[in-house]
Amino acid sequence: MATDYDAPRKSEEDLNEDSLEELKTRRSEKPTAVVEEDESELAAGYELPGADLSGEELLVQVVPAQADEFTCASCFLVRHRSQIAREKDGRLYCKECEG
Repeated sequence: MATDYDAPRKSEEDLNEDSLEELKTRRSEKPTAVVEEDESELAAGYELPGADLSGEELLVQVVPAQADEFTCASCFLVRHRSQIAREKDGRLYCKECEG
């Protein structure tokens, strides 16, 4: 299909108005029934496999941050000191967050 590039273009505002009018006409043409469902009732009916973790114990040894590590103030990952990109207000930021 040919496009007339000399025709006056519509601004974004005109396009938004057209689409809003179009949506309003669609809404009035096809009324739909709205079904309200309580999300908490729906969620209560689902049983996730392995969801009961009450008898589980943590089997991973947690090691505190070492002297040559820091915690990024943006992504909160523990990184090696060589990954420090900048320090601002006493907070350290890694190269990935600053990149």
